[in-house]
Amino acid sequence: MKKITLIIFIALCLSACTQNGTDKFNVEITDFSFTPNQYTIKAGEQVTLKVAHEGLVAHDFIVMKLNTNVGAHFDKEDLPNVYWQITIQPGETQMVTFTAPNEPGVYQVVCGMAGHIEAGMIGELVVVNR
Repeated sequence: MKKITLIIFIALCLSACTQNGTDKFNVEITDFSFTPNQYTIKAGEQVTLKVAHEGLVAHDFIVMKLNTNVGAHFDKEDLPNVYWQITIQPGETQMVTFTAPNEPGVYQVVCGMAGHIEAGMIGELVVVNR
């Protein structure tokens, strides 16, 4: 009986350890939106995104640095303010992982392809204290 209890205890601990500290989101990209378009995560945590692209043209999922927002459109002046990004092609699904920023706040999420911000491909990454 003690052996079974110990095995169950170890299994529960391993399960908790692998889930603790990781936020997971499913993101659907279409022309021209992110669903959902707001994500809340804990500062410094690992973030795993399963990004499914259901649209017809390539898209970006770009997280800007804190206190920086893209203007009317994304251009080369915005590149130094990118915190993290991926580009995904139509019909693709990608599993990607990144570390959330350490500083709490609201981070802008955009698609950097020409005309896509103007079409409404904007979201928010809300980083909260642990």
